[in-house]
Amino acid sequence: LSRARPKKVGLSVGELIVKAVAASKERNGLSVATLKKALAAGGYDVDKNKARVKTAIKSLVAKGTLVQTKGTRTSGSFKMNKATESKAKKPAAAKAKKPAAAAKKSPKKAAAALQLLDRTKLKENCRDC
Repeated sequence: LSRARPKKVGLSVGELIVKAVAASKERNGLSVATLKKALAAGGYDVDKNKARVKTAIKSLVAKGTLVQTKGTRTSGSFKMNKATESKAKKPAAAKAKKPAAAAKKSPKKAAAALQLLDRTKLKENCRDC
């Protein structure tokens, strides 16, 4: 018989990592060693949960939240992805501006896309060009 464990209170490992990386002002991001030190300073038992830290880093890179600046897999340095960072900071402002801008640009964009498509088809069909 397995008993259900009570849900752990607090942030997940991934959220702690994102917080630590976002707080750093390093240009090239945080190394894994520094990241682990920051987690340990925050009261997280890194030695006990090495695998959890690794999988959290892998998943954050796969999601696009973190970008790897040096190294491979879960070694090297990581920094915040600028695209996701700007989305996190200004979600309301971006949503308010998009509908008006999209309504104005969409006919031009559609026409430009059609012209580009026609040109590529012509190049493919014409072998002597």
